[in-house]
Amino acid sequence: MDALLAPVRQFLHCETPDEWIAVARDPAHLPTLLIDHANCENKAALTAHSLVRRYCLPKGKRHLLPKLDFYRELDALPEKAQILGKRTMGEEERTVFEELERNDLLVKMVRLIQEELHHFEQVLELMAARGIHYGPVTASRYARGLMQHVRHHEPAAVVDKLIIGAFIEARSCERFAKLAPHLDEELGRFYTSLLRSEARHYQDYLALAEQYAGENIDERIAFFGALEADLIRSPDSQFRFHSGLPVRLDSGAAC
Repeated sequence: MDALLAPVRQFLHCETPDEWIAVARDPAHLPTLLIDHANCENKAALTAHSLVRRYCLPKGKRHLLPKLDFYRELDALPEKAQILGKRTMGEEERTVFEELERNDLLVKMVRLIQEELHHFEQVLELMAARGIHYGPVTASRYARGLMQHVRHHEPAAVVDKLIIGAFIEARSCERFAKLAPHLDEELGRFYTSLLRSEARHYQDYLALAEQYAGENIDERIAFFGALEADLIRSPDSQFRFHSGLPVRLDSGAAC
């Protein structure tokens, strides 16, 4: 695992503070941790699906892509026709399929969607077994704090979104690894099992960002790295899976 985590830790600009671990390992905060973790997995799938819709097909063809639930039924990366949920194709659609087949973003995001939805369902199963109700919690400042700095012109916008995706996945991986030894055996084992896919997700996002940019993006990566580290190390009034330095306890349940 050290070899797996070394590039993740090098990519991030800081470690998760011990103060966050102290709160996260407290059984009193386990419901919030798991509910927000489930939300993060679902949001990750939604984000990947949004990237597919926005960047894999022209606007007039986006209706050919399936809804998110379609991916729950797939056991492995599907053939191009299955990706679109089609069984018969006209000549116009066949051209679309051929274009998608060459799209690296589609291939990586479909796999990510499937894995994130699977993780989402695994978290829900763990919660149900522990009698934890999947209720609403307010969103953390983390993703919003990153996304507000996305540039508004292309390809800069997609490059920024992909870099942010890389940091979110890398932080998830780092937190799973750091938190796992402090949880009960079942949860610790589960979080450890997620490390390999999360590490690959961050690498996929980063490779796609470099591909879309077509130029060196080290400066932009450094910008978001510093911003992400500030969100992790600065005081945060909420406790969430990606929250910052705890300053008070806040369950954040919606009223």
